[in-house]
Amino acid sequence: MAASNDPMAGQVSMMAVSHIPVGCPPGLEYLSQIDQLLVKQKVELLEVILGWETNNKYMVKNSIGQQVFFVAEENDCCNRQFCGPLRSFVLHVQDNMGQEVMTFTRPLKCGSCCCPCCLQEIEIQSPPGNPIGYVIQNWHQYLPKFTVQNEKREGVLKIVGPFCTIKCCSDVKFHVLSMDESTEVGTISKQWSGLGREAFTDADNFGICFPVDLDVKIKAVLFGACFLIDFMFFEHNK
Repeated sequence: MAASNDPMAGQVSMMAVSHIPVGCPPGLEYLSQIDQLLVKQKVELLEVILGWETNNKYMVKNSIGQQVFFVAEENDCCNRQFCGPLRSFVLHVQDNMGQEVMTFTRPLKCGSCCCPCCLQEIEIQSPPGNPIGYVIQNWHQYLPKFTVQNEKREGVLKIVGPFCTIKCCSDVKFHVLSMDESTEVGTISKQWSGLGREAFTDADNFGICFPVDLDVKIKAVLFGACFLIDFMFFEHNK
């Protein structure tokens, strides 16, 4: 896996970090200064032409279009083809220097919405091998709901999605809420990409918004939540 040669990428990697929060994992210093990430999945020709599922790749940018991270899925062919969007995966997150700064791991679980024991989750590690948080699906009769947990598996935030995640010509918003669900603190939005891209590919675009002063580890966990949401609700062969 190699990070993109985006000419804007170097501008981010060379930016001075004026204040590094205590306990910030190495490689996430820049993440501590921003309040928004844009995630763009790369379109794979094999998927468009043949419907052959390939490892997903994502470009991650800041609000002015500079590349911040590059994300690549590690998976085997059988898992991708036979398990589809339910598949387990490991996502490697690299900075602009090609250094792996985060790893997202999703175990293989059944996707039955009627069975509370078959709930999805993802683990966020930074640096790789060091868990800093989790996103756990909560059982609900009709709404997508998740709990954002810290490294001690203590609930920190909730994520609540809409009743219907299929919308034409508009974004699909998952709201990031306080634990009692009374206050909105951010959003994870699946952005409308245009009729052609939506109809013929499963390459999606997401926007992630959070308070700039949010714990950098929880920002990373919300970043990981974006990929769990993508696979659960939007990763479908067209």
